[in-house]
Formats: sequence, C-alpha cells, structure tokens
Amino acid sequence: MAIGSTLDYCDRTDVGRRRSNNQDAKAVLEPWNRDIYNRRGWLFVVADGMGAHAAGEMASAIAAEQVPLVYEKLAGKSPARALRQAIEQANTEIHSKGESSVDLKGMGTTCTTLVLVPRGALVGHVGDSRAYRVRGRRIEQLSRDHSLVWELQDLQAAGEAVPGLDLRETPKNIITRSLGPHPQVQVDLEGPFPVEEGDVFVLCSDGLSGQVADAEVGLLAGTLPPREAAAALVGLALVRGAPDNVTVIVARAGAKEVSQATAGDPPWPLTDEPAAAAPRPVPWGLLAAAAASLFAALVAIGILQAPENTDLKRAVALAIAGLALLSFISTLLFAFLGFLFPHGPAQRMLAVGAKLGGGPYRSHDCAATTELLEGIAASVETAAEGLDGAPRARVEESARQARARASAGDHRGAIGAAAAAIGVYAAAVEAARAEGTGRQGRSPA
Repeated sequence: MAIGSTLDYCDRTDVGRRRSNNQDAKAVLEPWNRDIYNRRGWLFVVADGMGAHAAGEMASAIAAEQVPLVYEKLAGKSPARALRQAIEQANTEIHSKGESSVDLKGMGTTCTTLVLVPRGALVGHVGDSRAYRVRGRRIEQLSRDHSLVWELQDLQAAGEAVPGLDLRETPKNIITRSLGPHPQVQVDLEGPFPVEEGDVFVLCSDGLSGQVADAEVGLLAGTLPPREAAAALVGLALVRGAPDNVTVIVARAGAKEVSQATAGDPPWPLTDEPAAAAPRPVPWGLLAAAAASLFAALVAIGILQAPENTDLKRAVALAIAGLALLSFISTLLFAFLGFLFPHGPAQRMLAVGAKLGGGPYRSHDCAATTELLEGIAASVETAAEGLDGAPRARVEESARQARARASAGDHRGAIGAAAAAIGVYAAAVEAARAEGTGRQGRSPA
C-alpha cells in the first residue's frame, strides 16, 4: 500500500484453459506519497491484445508500459488530458511497431484504464475490456464496450431496423475500436465519478466478463478482500472453461480516497494550453476608418472657426467634431490592441462537478441471493467431475457447505465456502499445468 493511502488492490492474470500464450497485460502506477496522489493519483491498466503469433502479446505489453510512463510524464497536466494523451501515445507506438513488420501488421489491443484522484474516478477506454464500480448492492459498468454487439444494441434502442438481426447469434468477440491498427484512435473518457469509502473498482479483460456475470463480479468483488476477490474471479473463469486469457484488477477505496472536490477547485483543462497566435496583419481597414474620423473632426473644427457661422452651425459643428474625435480614438485603440493581442484558440475546460462521457452504462443488483450462490456452486461441482481423489472431494465438500449456508441465510459464509471451492479447483488446474499433463479438469457444457 502506498504511503498516505488507504486503497487496497490486487491484480491477477491467467493464460486460461485453451490458449498457449497470454496476450493480456496489466499495470499499476502507485502514488508514493500524498503530494503525488494529489497531482496524478493511482493509475490502473488492463489491455487485451490481438494479432497473429506474438503480435497481440506485444501490443498489450506496449500499452501496459507506455500508458503509465506517459501519464507520469504528463503529471503537470490535468488528469483527463494526461490520460487521453497517454493512451493516444500508446496507440502511436503500437501502430508504428505494427507497420515495421509484415508479421506484426494490424496488431492491436484493448486498453481500459482507471485513475483515482481527489476529484474522483476517471476512466479512459478503448475496446471491450471493462471498468466496473461496486457500491453496496449494485455493480455499475463505467465503460462502454466498443463491440459489434453493443453497436447493434444501440441501433435497436434507437429504433433503427436491422434486417435479419438476431443478437443471440452475433459474435461477441468482434470489437469496433482498438489501439494499434490505425494512426489515430478515439479515446473515451468517463467521469470523474465520485468515490465513497468502500467503493470497489474492477478492471478486467473479456476473458473474465465473458464467463462471469456482472452480478457475480459484484458479489465476489464487493464481499471479499481484493486479494481473495481477484483469485475467486479468475478461478471462476477457469471453472467455466476459460477459453480466453483472464486478467482482473480489484481495488477497494478507503477513507483517504473519498472524493474531496469543492466548488473552489480549479477546472480541468481538456486541451493543451492555447498556442501563441501569429501576429495579425496590419489592420488597414480600422486605420482607414480612424483616418476618416480624424478628417471629419478636422473639417468640423474648421467650420467652428469660420467667423460667419451662426450659433446653430457652431453647435452642430461642435457635436460632429466631438463624435468624430471619439470615433477616431476608439477605432485607433481597437486596431492597436487587436494588432498586439490577437485572440488565440479557446481552451476547453471541465468545471468541478461536470462529467465526461455517458457512464455508467449498465447497472445490476449484486446482492447475495441463494439463486446467485447456487449458480456458482453448481458450476464448481460440474467442473469438479473432471478431478480425481482428494481435490474433487474438497471441491465438492466446499460447494456443499456453500449451498447449506446459503439456504440458512448465511450468505457471507456461503461466499467464503464458494471461494474456497473455486480456490481448490484453480489449484488443481495449476498443478496439472505444472505436471505438463494437460489434464485440467472437464469444462462444464
């Protein structure tokens, strides 16, 4: 735990049950003192690579390295601006690497980041890895999936007909935005979201969200300490077959991470400082108008001095001279100031209390229920049928205890027993890997 921080976190990754290499990557940038926390806060990153051979693994590794590195260098900027630039720079690095070799061309990665600063939680996001917040009995998805499924759902919600559309048959692994394939990328920024003591944030790749329901993520992450929650979440994905790499970060905010934004805080710049504008050309139009005004004033003064003028003519000439002199002075002043101080581009600002993005995008009740716990226990028992001897007996006994405690209303005890069963199964999978037998238990149907 960083000095001056009450945040507790754990990050885990697993290759899964069907992949030979891990194309996921993760990173955590801690604030080592309170001053650093006030300037740039905590940064968490999860990236899920894609591409042939080692391309995806390389792409996610670059994102996990570059985003914290650039974000740290830009700590003098607002967190929102620094985070966007860090992700954009990572995209540039990955794209450049992909263009350097035929084997790497087109490689890409998702990139989901979470920044915790005194003003709240800020999410920077590209792809379909996810960021959640668990608060009490609810889990909220703070990021929006950049996937074909979500795009089609948006079309349906907007009332646009898509002939032959059946979302149940739409592939869930087709993403519509990622880092690397293109020179530029559109980065979604969400928040800042207010942080309360006890809020739990979860970042994960789709290897987890594809196997573990949102309510189950909220149940385990919201009840167990981060270390136990991360292990249980990865383990439950293994229980259900883990066809993809699985990566998760679980972070629980303490008293010192509670949002402290006040109306007197300065706004966040969302763009760089306006560049000094080039000097304007000489404002000949204004100078000509000033000269005309001066000429009119001189003519009126000449009329005033004519001895044959009546009192009425002198009054009119005096009024004209005064107005012409006023016009001359003001026009000349505008020309002078405009020439010396040309207007630069406006700088976009995010006021205190304002929020970027449209999140949260989904919300689910994640309170412990007998039905929810029964689903987890059933998955573990089915997976345990592929184990032998003592591991199978231990998994089945823990699953039986989870069911019994859930039925008795001891939901916290049931969650602990379910996590124990998951842990035994995950250990058996790891032991099978170490033995090189490839026998990792039978996946549920």
